[in-house]
Amino acid sequence: MDLGLKGRPALVLGGGGGLGRAAALALAGEGAPIIVADIDPAAVAASTEAIIAAGGKAHGIVWDLGDLASIDRHVEEASKPFGAPLILVSFTGGPPPTPVSGQSAEAWHKFFDMMILSVIGTADRLLPGMREAKWGRLITSTSSGVIAPIPNLGLSNALRLSLVGWSKTLAREVAADGITANVIVPGRIATDRIRFLDEQKAKREGRTVDAVSAESVASIPVGRYGRPEEYADTIAFLASARASYITGTTMRVDGGLIQSV
Repeated sequence: MDLGLKGRPALVLGGGGGLGRAAALALAGEGAPIIVADIDPAAVAASTEAIIAAGGKAHGIVWDLGDLASIDRHVEEASKPFGAPLILVSFTGGPPPTPVSGQSAEAWHKFFDMMILSVIGTADRLLPGMREAKWGRLITSTSSGVIAPIPNLGLSNALRLSLVGWSKTLAREVAADGITANVIVPGRIATDRIRFLDEQKAKREGRTVDAVSAESVASIPVGRYGRPEEYADTIAFLASARASYITGTTMRVDGGLIQSV
């Protein structure tokens, strides 16, 4: 199946992480030139090299999403190698595990800037080019906590819901311009982030990481953690020309984990 992505530049925020790198590779495999953006220079280099080694085109940018003043400069840089990005895929990492109560105003501001305003600000700067092209894709990765709040991930549960409301509202505003906006929600995908959360839970509860992971797997109907490539393939389809009638949605890739309708 030709997804119609050849030559359509994609900017992947958080493209150095496990899910971000998988998404960048999947899009590059369909012919999209990739801008990999991440705060970690080594991760940027690794993702960029992996894409080029697989026969794709890539350029890397070291980008601190918490630095909102740098958005204009980074978007300008991202537009130079292959033209203005027509696909924006956003991964923003997550705050440390905490209860939702008792968090400082500084913590709320810090993670709101990094996780929410960075995505909105970048999208706003790319939308004029998408409107001119009459084609664009905005795909925002959040967390299953936006559907069913996850215990002890208070900051994440609360803040990420902002992106769901933003994306749903934006979808109606830009649909006539050939632009779609969708949210994608991971369940338990086997990444360093999930390993970290399992380790933190094990530490809090005085159990082994293996025991915590086994309990988690037992709650997933398909009986395993997802693979980053499975999540990335869903992103590639949402970015494709084939998905032009899918917008304003929140799509789950969770192996049946989330029990709510």
